Amino acid sequence: MEKLKREIPDYLRQYVVDQDYELYSPMDQASWRYIMRVSKNFYKDYAHEKYIDGLKQTGITIDSIPRIHEMDEKLKQLGWRAVSITGFIPPAVFLEFLSLSLLPIACDIRRPGNVEYTPSPDIVHEAAGHAPIIADPDYARYLHKFGEIARNAIFSKEDFDVYLCVKRLSDIKEDPSSTEQEIAEAQRLLDEANAKVSYVSEATKLSRLGWWSIEYGLFKKQDDYLIYGAGLLSSVSEGYNAIHANVPRRLLDVSAVEVDFDITKPQPQLFYTEDFQHLETIIDELADSMAYRRGGIYGMNVAKKARTRNTLVLDSGLQISGVVERMIEDDNQIVFFKLSGPSQLSFNDKQLTGHGPKHHPQGYSTPMGPLKSGGLLSKLSEKELVAEGLVIGNSVELEFASGIQLVGTLTGILPAPQGSEHRQLVFTFENCKVFSESEVFFEPDWGVFDLACGTEVVSVFGGAADRGAYRHETGEFEVAMKPQTSNVTSEDQPLVPLYALVREVREQSSVEDRLGELEEVYHRLKADFPKDWLLRLELLELVYGVSTELSAQLRQDLEGLQGQGDPLKTLIQRGLEIIG
Repeated sequence: MEKLKREIPDYLRQYVVDQDYELYSPMDQASWRYIMRVSKNFYKDYAHEKYIDGLKQTGITIDSIPRIHEMDEKLKQLGWRAVSITGFIPPAVFLEFLSLSLLPIACDIRRPGNVEYTPSPDIVHEAAGHAPIIADPDYARYLHKFGEIARNAIFSKEDFDVYLCVKRLSDIKEDPSSTEQEIAEAQRLLDEANAKVSYVSEATKLSRLGWWSIEYGLFKKQDDYLIYGAGLLSSVSEGYNAIHANVPRRLLDVSAVEVDFDITKPQPQLFYTEDFQHLETIIDELADSMAYRRGGIYGMNVAKKARTRNTLVLDSGLQISGVVERMIEDDNQIVFFKLSGPSQLSFNDKQLTGHGPKHHPQGYSTPMGPLKSGGLLSKLSEKELVAEGLVIGNSVELEFASGIQLVGTLTGILPAPQGSEHRQLVFTFENCKVFSESEVFFEPDWGVFDLACGTEVVSVFGGAADRGAYRHETGEFEVAMKPQTSNVTSEDQPLVPLYALVREVREQSSVEDRLGELEEVYHRLKADFPKDWLLRLELLELVYGVSTELSAQLRQDLEGLQGQGDPLKTLIQRGLEIIG
């Protein structure tokens, strides 16, 4: 996978970690095996028809946690790849991976106490949930297109604040050393962040559509509802409720983006599609309403409201990235705008030499539009440049049709790349003043002024245009991913060899030959681990039909544990149903 990592853009590569397979304990393997056996038993009847074949096609087996490099080789045959990550990564990053047909798979696995549900992404959800349905070409195209469109979505500052709180809460909940007080405090901070959300951003709308399709989607085939959403496929309890509970089901359309969700509660409704190709129609309809397709004053207002770094694309192809602070309109056209914070000028998503955030650390501003003479700066021929006085070394006076004026000494002209219908992208001035009748926008003692060439904003999309270059110059998006860790606690340590022995017998030995060792495992469980239900199920599966006495003792123990009520009652019952 090293070759694949080198091919990934560096600003995404920093989220990729190595899967350390040795960190998975026999207890983790038993958790995976339980989840997958129960899942396959249920979903063979209630999942989309591609699920069972998709498990095989993507390298997922029932008995062992998948090795992500092996999944990558399988997914490559489907036009996708897989990379390993840990924990929650920013939603924008996850979606950008999808836009490149890369499936990020969290190599963590839920702790045995969270078999039914994990508060943090794990290999069960990412691998067994997302991967199998990618084997369906129509769904794979939708997932890829979803990522391509979503990478352009504008996230609000409020969205990012909520993400940080969600990540903190999930990390704390999954940490066995966390206290109830720490969990309560993290929940309080998340509640506060959610309460401060003042509007539904583009990113939130994409998140909702993703939730009701990619995570919790149903597929209607004749009169049957089948599951394809990864959130349902990785949780049998939620999958069971989706099929058997009296949950309203609605045909998915673009209005689903107005329906919020709560990850902590059962979903009050679910959405279905009858055709994966229909999903592409829905995502395209949503994209038509987004700033990256609409541009103009609408797009600028969306970016300004978000208070996050976004990119304006001018009709000349020049891309300007920063936080939109202000714009001036004249006759429904943008004639001036100002960005704050480190800003970047790019073309075709490549930063222009000398125009990164180090050169524009405090922001960027420029007038735009046609000149009073009618000339368009980006398209002036050499003869027209001379006529306007735009010759390097000249003192220049320009007046725009909007009435904004510029006076200064021209020191540089940045041409547009060959093949473009435009000729100039940026004019650079020293000793420059930019002003209107009522306001001064730039003073000579502020330094060099870079005038952007363009008459209209044709697109506004989320993030910087050249994200790698922006990260290198600012360090703003540098992350230190937490390494994969072991789930084994000091309390679990004595159980590990017992789980290991049971796994060894299943994989390598005759149960009859090692029945005495299995009986000893049971006696240890009885004496020291009265609450461990999962290893009792593993034992019962092995000795069922071999030792009537031990089988009866194990069933009695498990039925006693079921008396504690749900979720344990249901978890054990599903395991018993598979054994017989």
